[in-house]
Amino acid sequence: MKKTLLKKLLSLTIVITLLAMPLTGCVSTSSSTTATATHECFNTVVTLTINSCSGDESADDIINECFGLCYNYEKLFSRTKDSSDVSAINNSNGQPVEVKPVVAELIEDSIYYSELSNGAFDITIAPLSILWNITGDNPSVPSSDDITNALSHVNYENISVNDSTVTLADPEAKIDLGGIAKGFVADKIKSYMIQTGVTSAIINLGGNIVTIGGKKNGGNFNIGIQKPFGSSEEYSAIVKGSNLSIVTSGSYERYFKQDGKIYHHILDTKTGYPVDNRLLSVTIISEDSLSGDALSTTCFALGLKKGMRLIENTPEIEAVFIDKDYTIHTSSGLVLDEGEDGVPTISVVSPESLTEEVNEAE
Repeated sequence: MKKTLLKKLLSLTIVITLLAMPLTGCVSTSSSTTATATHECFNTVVTLTINSCSGDESADDIINECFGLCYNYEKLFSRTKDSSDVSAINNSNGQPVEVKPVVAELIEDSIYYSELSNGAFDITIAPLSILWNITGDNPSVPSSDDITNALSHVNYENISVNDSTVTLADPEAKIDLGGIAKGFVADKIKSYMIQTGVTSAIINLGGNIVTIGGKKNGGNFNIGIQKPFGSSEEYSAIVKGSNLSIVTSGSYERYFKQDGKIYHHILDTKTGYPVDNRLLSVTIISEDSLSGDALSTTCFALGLKKGMRLIENTPEIEAVFIDKDYTIHTSSGLVLDEGEDGVPTISVVSPESLTEEVNEAE
C-alpha cells in the first residue's frame, strides 16, 4: 500500500513538473542558475526546481540546503520518528514537554485553524488516524467501540502552549502535524530560496505546490488540479498564476475499499469516520502554503456551503471545490474560463480588479 502511494505521488510530481515548467528547467542541473532534484521526505515525494537565481550560490547548492531544511523539520515534526518533538509530546502521558520554538509555533498555528473551523481541523486527530491506518498494508474499518474510544481523545482544547512548553491535558491524547507541516515547510523553503536570490522556482512537497515568480520568460505557471479518481494525467482544471501556493485535499488521495465503499483519510472530528459529503476535492489558492494546507482539509470537512463561507470570510484566500458530479465551484476571487482541450483554466483576480468591481457596483 505504501509503495503504491509513493508511486502515485511520484507520478503526480512528474506531471506537475512537466505541466508547470519549461523543458530546460525540468532536466538541467548543469547550469549554476537552474537545477531540479527529487527526494523522499515527510513520507512523500519532494521535488524542488529552480529556473533562475541571481545570488552567489549555485542553484544546486540552494536545493541541497533546502532538502537539509526538509530533513531537519521532519526530525522535529514526524509522528513516527521516536526522537521527534512530536513523539515526545505524544509519549508524555500528560506531562509538560519542552520542545523547539518552531514546534511550539506550528502547534499554535494549528490551534488557530482549529478555532477558526470550530474543530473541523484538529491535530489531536492522531488517535483516530492511527486506528484507521488508512495507508497501512491491510486497512479495514475499525469497530464502532474503538472509534468512539479514539474519538473521546480528539479535542484541540486539551493542548496548551506556554512559550516552548507543550502540555496535553488528556494523557491519552496524541497530536499529528501531518495536516499542516508540509505547508509550513514549503513556506520556509520559499523564504530561504528568495533570500538566496531565487527569482523563479517551483516547490512541490507531495502535492503542496509553491511557486516563486513565474516562468523564465515572464509568463504564468500552469498548475494542474488532478481529476479526482482519474489518471495522473487527467485534470479538472489548470490554475494560471505566479507567486502562489496551491494545495489540494481530496478523498481520492489515500483510501481503501471495503464491501464496495470507499474509506478515505480525511476523518470527521465529530463522527470519527471519514468525512461523508458531496465533495471530492478542495484546492486552496493563497500566498502561503501553511494556510492552504490547513484550510484545504478544513474546507473538505466542512463541505461546500460552510467551506465556501469560510473562504469568502478569510482575506487573501481562494478555493476550488469539486463535487461528486465533477462540478467545479470557485470562490469570488477566481475566474473560471473554458480553456483548451476541454480543461477549464482558473485565474486569480487581482485585488485592484476586485476594488474596481466593488466601486462600479456602488
